[in-house]
Amino acid sequence: MTESRDHTAVAIVGAGVAGLTLGNFLLRNGVDCVVLEKHPRTYVEQRQRAGTIDTFGVRMFREWGLEEVLEGDPIPHSEGGFYIDGQAMPIDVDDDDNESLFCPQQVLVRNLTDIFLRDGGDLRYEAADVSLEDVTGERPVVRYQDADGTAEVIDCDFVAGCDGFHGVSRRTIPASALTEYSHEYGYSWLSVLAAVPTNPSGMAIHELGLAGMIPRGPKASRIYLQCAVDDTPEQWPDERIWSELKARFGCPVSSGEIISKQVVPLRSVVFDPMSHGRLYLLGDAAHIVPPMSAKGIHLALHDTEVFARAVIRQLKEGDRGLLDSYSETCLPHIWNYQAFATWITDTMHNAGFTGYEGEFRKQIARAELQRQFTSDAANKLFSELTAGIN
Repeated sequence: MTESRDHTAVAIVGAGVAGLTLGNFLLRNGVDCVVLEKHPRTYVEQRQRAGTIDTFGVRMFREWGLEEVLEGDPIPHSEGGFYIDGQAMPIDVDDDDNESLFCPQQVLVRNLTDIFLRDGGDLRYEAADVSLEDVTGERPVVRYQDADGTAEVIDCDFVAGCDGFHGVSRRTIPASALTEYSHEYGYSWLSVLAAVPTNPSGMAIHELGLAGMIPRGPKASRIYLQCAVDDTPEQWPDERIWSELKARFGCPVSSGEIISKQVVPLRSVVFDPMSHGRLYLLGDAAHIVPPMSAKGIHLALHDTEVFARAVIRQLKEGDRGLLDSYSETCLPHIWNYQAFATWITDTMHNAGFTGYEGEFRKQIARAELQRQFTSDAANKLFSELTAGIN
């Protein structure tokens, strides 16, 4: 079998939000990099996933000269609503400093891809059987097969593992070198993609459980329904989905073709440390937050900026200080948002459904929610965490 060998400063595994943002940061600062992605480009750019770019992310892209990723295609905006027992609730969140916007991940990924390739970036799709070698040595090696079956080898100075929770990067690290902290929530979400306009838009708290309807485009919606951890999609025929959604929102809802549905367990996970030798974990490869918090992109972007600044300083100034402290810099921030994610997830789910922790916990959760409407201090903290600036 023929073998091709290259060298780059940073090999980036994964062309999602973290990998492509990192690639753009490095490219614009004269740092050579190669991005490897196992899927075809069409798959990556059509993959439907939730997306909120909070104020931290918006400002970060502007600071790095990438504000154009926030434009075009168009990025839909949603006013959103909040419903309790069928009653629409006004949410007067202190948003003077809030620049957050809704952006489906496939739109953000497509914009990042276009800019990276336009500026001469090296992005290799359909990279199969990726393996990482010698990550604790001076020159890590990345091996893979390209779409033609050619064995490719990349020698690099650093590896950025941006390939998600199930990717090869974290699996390369010996289990004895990692501590996993995890929490399983006592409920799951039925996640539904439907070819219907989003109406209503927002989240609903109801005794039947939490519900959400979020835009994924002008004629597409992502629907979430709180369900039991052992539920299966077969237990949720289309008629039941529309009936439960209407009941939980307490108002008529758009209905139509359901494209896909799956049951998603809710969990929080953190791995410590986030590096091993010259391999660094970014985004979902290092941590998972429940989708209720809308902080997955935030944490991926925060990791990316910390790592980008660290590797740029090392390669341009010979200073390893920021790289050596990568985990110590990222982890306090991650735990801060894990705390927020756990609070908002449990509060929103317990405030309606009593089958999880009972009526007492329901009343506690509702008191916590009410505080957001009545306390300026509570509202300010919530606003800062929502904006990602706390």
